[in-house]
Amino acid sequence: MNDLQTKKRNLWFYPLGTVGRDAIYQLFTNYLFTYVLFTRELTSAQLAAITGIMVAARVFDAVNDPIMGNIIERTRTKWGKFKPWLLIGIISTSFVVAFIFNTRLQGWSFIWAFGIVYFLYSLTYTMHDISYWGMVPSLSEDADARNQFTSRATLFAGIGGTLASILIPVLTAGAYAIGGNAQTAYGRIALIICILAPLFMCFLLFGVRENRSYSSEPVPPVSAKKIIDTFTKNDQLMWIAVIFLIQQLGNGLVIGGIGGTYIYFEFGYEGGLYSIFSTIGMMATAFLMIFYPMISRKINRKPLMSIMTIIAVFGYVLMLAPGLILPTGSMVKFWLVTLGYMFSNFGQYCFYLIMMISIFNTVEYNELIRGIRDEAIITSLRPFVTKLASALIIALINLSYIAFRVLDKTNQISSIEQAVNAGTIDEAEKSTEIAAVIAGVQHSQTTGLLIFMSVVPCILMLISYVLYRKKYTLDEARYDEICKELEAKKQA
Repeated sequence: MNDLQTKKRNLWFYPLGTVGRDAIYQLFTNYLFTYVLFTRELTSAQLAAITGIMVAARVFDAVNDPIMGNIIERTRTKWGKFKPWLLIGIISTSFVVAFIFNTRLQGWSFIWAFGIVYFLYSLTYTMHDISYWGMVPSLSEDADARNQFTSRATLFAGIGGTLASILIPVLTAGAYAIGGNAQTAYGRIALIICILAPLFMCFLLFGVRENRSYSSEPVPPVSAKKIIDTFTKNDQLMWIAVIFLIQQLGNGLVIGGIGGTYIYFEFGYEGGLYSIFSTIGMMATAFLMIFYPMISRKINRKPLMSIMTIIAVFGYVLMLAPGLILPTGSMVKFWLVTLGYMFSNFGQYCFYLIMMISIFNTVEYNELIRGIRDEAIITSLRPFVTKLASALIIALINLSYIAFRVLDKTNQISSIEQAVNAGTIDEAEKSTEIAAVIAGVQHSQTTGLLIFMSVVPCILMLISYVLYRKKYTLDEARYDEICKELEAKKQA
């Protein structure tokens, strides 16, 4: 695996595999709830049911991650332990996601279908997600190379996710909605993404070569105790799990739904505005996706986090202050809030990259203190924590929607969208009626949403920063020492 040609090949084909995966993730995770809000009229009981389903499924999904990691560790095929699950997972995920965005079910029938699909998605996406990120330690043991693979993979993941986040709002709300209504638009977009995702995965399946030295090792047992021991007997893994959970909880509130709802309520039901908001917010992360390996060679992780904390706090202040002071609908306000989101997202995304590397580096620490690597189980921590955080995010977002009476407005908009889909009103009438609904949004509603998407994430980010500085000890110098100790043991 030290062959330069193989590394160069992997640095292209491995990241390409995730472009479609992350477009699906963006569609399902960040737009499914918006799709439901603006295409279905929900009662309070139905909203509570959806909330319960999403929270329960994501907790189940989180718990399932290390189990899937253990299953992957046991897999022995001529294609390795990762690629079979990548193939099975991406195909089944595509079918599940395409179905839920194209069903015409309404009321409680839709809620039942929603629940089944959500749990199926939890199983199918986990198959290829754990396999994908679990492959990183098998591509290289060199710290700098891992930085390259991780940043390149997150860059291409960002391309898939960002393209989805740009196009989905534009093509589902406002003048450019496909078919003139949200129901038709989401259905067609889902079909396109779900066809592209398996095609992109083919780059990885047929182009990547990983280290398969594990094939000669004994097959580890399927054991809950093994999974628990991997986490509880690795103190650094436990601390990074707690720190990562806190950071992800704050980082996901904006893209989890509150950001879109705030933009629609404050500036009008026009997908183009939310697309601009999310695109500019992601622009800064593209810089990190490209240049993080270079930056990491110059600045160690903990000093880098200090710099990013200052940038992110500045961003949250820039989001909050104009949002509270400037008049409703002001475009100056829109641009300042958007720039604030860009700066805050820049800091948060660098935190995310640092957390990723910090998790991967506990593999060698685990090998040192316990004599086993357990790559798939350890790397399953990232999606485990992400999904656990997303469960809590859904609960927080829905509580905020209840507190700020968001359903009062979204049900009215959903009714209008359904009328267009049924052909009882035209698109011009739709625009007029939705504009009247948005005009009735109270200032207290938009202010509450703004506070929820700026103050809360800022506080959580600061907590994660303090804990990382104090509790995570595998800095660059310590990691190098561990690698040298392991090499000396192998030679002995």
